[in-house]
Amino acid sequence: MSGTAYEYELPETMTLIRCLQRITAVATGLLILLPPLVADDSAAPERARMVRLIEDDVRATRLAIDKAALAADVMSAMATVPRHRFVPADLRKAAYDNRPLPIGHGQTISQPYIVALMTDLLGIGTDARVLEIGTGSGYQAAVLGGLAREVYSMEIIRPLADTARERLQRLAYNNVTVRHGDGYYGWPEHAPFDGIVVTAAASHIPPPLIAQLKPGGRMVIPVGSRFMVQQLVLIEKDASGDTTTRQILPVRFVPLTGGH
Repeated sequence: MSGTAYEYELPETMTLIRCLQRITAVATGLLILLPPLVADDSAAPERARMVRLIEDDVRATRLAIDKAALAADVMSAMATVPRHRFVPADLRKAAYDNRPLPIGHGQTISQPYIVALMTDLLGIGTDARVLEIGTGSGYQAAVLGGLAREVYSMEIIRPLADTARERLQRLAYNNVTVRHGDGYYGWPEHAPFDGIVVTAAASHIPPPLIAQLKPGGRMVIPVGSRFMVQQLVLIEKDASGDTTTRQILPVRFVPLTGGH
């Protein structure tokens, strides 16, 4: 259910950086289950190239997104998650191109720039609980898993949900939980959420997701017609429960499906 086209082997030991992160978390009284820092050196140059392409897109759209750079922790996650592990084997040579790629079942893995932008717009911290609607291959969930305490991801296509769950477990993203189900209705058992990201286009903003967003939280969702250009929308809920919305830029996602 994940897909975007923007218009316009794990290490045996943690790296020193990740060790320091864990030491800091313990020292501050926060037990954060961070996934292993991927150190696939063979793909590191490709990831670095992808990050530069994302930065180019950020500069090109700075007026629309109202920022000249994305958060450092978001860009670090983009430079860390092995995108080639989330695409079909025959497309791995294109894994770090700044474009969406098909993953089967009529779905795609989103363009890296869009993944980075949507993650940045959430503005989540290390103690956040995040809901993702549209697991797809699990790539967006992995990026979120490197930033938040808990990630809950829903996918309506069972084979994609099962494959993504197995992949994320194999890559040791132990703070990501994948469920097969209709994401329109959210995951009330784990609500409220600090952030909600929807990776499929809806004709309207689903009320159940608004209800499950914590006061002070943010939701990012593409809104518009099926297979047409949509608007990426940022929703913010204030302390009193009122929401405001802001259109960010035009995007094109696969549609949100289900019985609603």
